[in-house]
Amino acid sequence: MTGLVPFNKKESGLLDLDFDLFDYDLDKFFKGRWPMRQRLMKDTFKLDVQDKDKEYLIQADLPGIKKEEVKVDLDAGRLTISVEREERIDEEKKNYVHKERRYSSMSRSIYLADAKSDGIKAKLEEGVLNISIPKEEKPETGVKIDIE
Repeated sequence: MTGLVPFNKKESGLLDLDFDLFDYDLDKFFKGRWPMRQRLMKDTFKLDVQDKDKEYLIQADLPGIKKEEVKVDLDAGRLTISVEREERIDEEKKNYVHKERRYSSMSRSIYLADAKSDGIKAKLEEGVLNISIPKEEKPETGVKIDIE
């Protein structure tokens, strides 16, 4: 009786091994690792946001980006950092001309409900964009009601 092996449809032959690999590839593809998503993630930048008592401090990693290529906007509490960059390579050598162009843009937006539109400071140095946004003083909106 020890030589009996229970029937298992998945392990019934070599053909099933091929389907197992196929199933694995399909699972890998559909589990949030879309090829385009991976490509899009490479074209964004890291953003750190600190919520201090009187201000927000934002740091964005932008290595190799020039100040002229960065645009920072605050509109109705939505902070948007955009980068647009164009590269051209014109190279002339014997018997051929080599020309390439590349245009890229990336953008990140965050919502800061109590961000004040004046007094914002931004500085780009050594590939890091530092932004300081003051907060608006908001009166407390909650009211305690006494019951008679």
